[in-house]
Amino acid sequence: MAPLLQIGLLVLFAIVIFAIIGLDFYEGALHKTCYLLPDKVDIEKEGGEQETPCTMLTDPDKTPKGAYVCPNSSVCREGWEGPNFGITSFDNIFFAMLTVFQCITMEGWTAILYWTNDALGSTYNWIYFVPLIILGSFFMLNLVLGVLSG
Repeated sequence: MAPLLQIGLLVLFAIVIFAIIGLDFYEGALHKTCYLLPDKVDIEKEGGEQETPCTMLTDPDKTPKGAYVCPNSSVCREGWEGPNFGITSFDNIFFAMLTVFQCITMEGWTAILYWTNDALGSTYNWIYFVPLIILGSFFMLNLVLGVLSG
């Protein structure tokens, strides 16, 4: 049990470090979505499509930084609770740790990557998600399996 506890503490330390970095990069980024212009009514999505984060950030030449730009009859505004009823976010350390844990178990991490791409653009997201998957999923969880099998 002692080696498993040591590996568990190492994995928890890695989760906390990635959660703190995620707080710095993505805090509050997943709370904007598209609303109709006249009143703040959610857009009717076709085919059961879910809401997705959008971007309000623009470059100096007025081109959007994020990948998802709202359609013509809508505008990107704050006020959405976020994906998965606000649980999948980097707003506080607990939710950030849950989101990092979701990523390192590789259950739905691509959706989180796409949501952050929609909100902030895809230029630098790989700097966070590639090491998270390589270190967290391929290395840390295999350490746990190695200790369990030993």
